[in-house]
Amino acid sequence: SLAVARSLISTMKLTDQYKALLPVILMSIKPAVVQGRPEIERDYDAMAAQIGDAYTPYYSSMVESAASLYASNFTVDELREIEAFYRLPVGQKLLQKSLAITQQSMQIGQDASRKAAEDLRMRLTDLLRQKGHKM
Repeated sequence: SLAVARSLISTMKLTDQYKALLPVILMSIKPAVVQGRPEIERDYDAMAAQIGDAYTPYYSSMVESAASLYASNFTVDELREIEAFYRLPVGQKLLQKSLAITQQSMQIGQDASRKAAEDLRMRLTDLLRQKGHKM
């Protein structure tokens, strides 16, 4: 099941996402290491390209953890079915658009929650006033 799960996370491009974390990590630690010193920044930039091998164990750990997660939640047959879906054009389209859709969906929820909170606050305040509470 782990082998099938590894194949699935590769098809889902999780492996690409994990690889893309390295430049983000390097950029996030750069200010603390460089400390605004141009001579260190030049060397840092040159060495950052070479440090990728040090990231490999972390990358491998993420891949294995994700594979274990999927393997523990789905049967081998289910993993194969999920992977078959993601290999379809519609599955690939879902993968390409899922981040943007998730972000937009979260924004919809935040916007609606904010509006609902304001409306409910006003309604509850009015109801409490009707009960004689000073608000």
